[in-house]
Amino acid sequence: MSKKRYPRFFGFLALFCMLLLSGCDGVPLLDPKGQVGIEQRNLIIIATLLMLIVVIPVILMTLIFAWKYRASNKAAKYTPDWSHSTKIEIAVWGVPMLLLVFLGYITYVSTHELDPYRPLESDVKPVTIQAISVDWKWVFIYPDYGIATVNKIVFPAKTPINFQVTSDSVMNSFFIPGLGGQIYAMAGMHTKLHLIANENHEFNGISANYSGAGFTGMKFKAIATSQADFDAWVSEVKNSPKKLGKDEYAELIKPSERNPVELFSSVTPNLFQIVIDKYEGMNPGKKHVAGEKEVAGNADAEKGKNSAAGAEE
Repeated sequence: MSKKRYPRFFGFLALFCMLLLSGCDGVPLLDPKGQVGIEQRNLIIIATLLMLIVVIPVILMTLIFAWKYRASNKAAKYTPDWSHSTKIEIAVWGVPMLLLVFLGYITYVSTHELDPYRPLESDVKPVTIQAISVDWKWVFIYPDYGIATVNKIVFPAKTPINFQVTSDSVMNSFFIPGLGGQIYAMAGMHTKLHLIANENHEFNGISANYSGAGFTGMKFKAIATSQADFDAWVSEVKNSPKKLGKDEYAELIKPSERNPVELFSSVTPNLFQIVIDKYEGMNPGKKHVAGEKEVAGNADAEKGKNSAAGAEE
């Protein structure tokens, strides 16, 4: 390639990169609408920038050395007996070690602050939503309202949402990228996830763990709205002719793909715990405490609180 063609080549390369980047708009992980998601995004950016402190100089030096010491460059200094430089040793060992210490500190602090089991601090009463993973759909129960849905949840913005998650099938993963981290759904287990939406928005929820043939269609809508609209939606669901009894649930959990949204005006009491007990071998007549079999989170998670309600980026 002649020297005259270099500017044209790099111009086309820059244009090509711009075209690729134009398709990166609206990535939920980098444009979250919830405080937990914002803090996780900031952590990703900080960790990436810290690692670039090492990566960028290495790439630049590789290109510079390859150019400077090419065979055709007779002006390059030739030092075959060179073997040591204290300054270089300090740089190549000291900088990465400092970065590792800093990254370790950030990781330790953020692991506790962003523990999914840690309740969010708020003056507003949380909304509890129980999520059950089945083949291949999500069943959601609002225990405080006595209603249930399939593949859709609605909740008020700026209100903590306490998700309780389990599975009535294989292991799965509950994930709303625009709100925050994911949590696994496992049969016989009860996991927790605390999230909050900072504004009214419609989110896409997904299954983030392969679970069979219908995995790709195992999606749901998560809508953050005003308190008034949420109350109106609850009233709408309570007027639905469908009821989620034991027989209806047994039919619902049969494998099916790309299921439409369903609304149930009532639900079998303690259905979430009944599903968990199916896989624990418990005596059906034995008195038990809901939530006994929880997957352990941070030991301090229930004691600490994560300041989040109504926070802005």
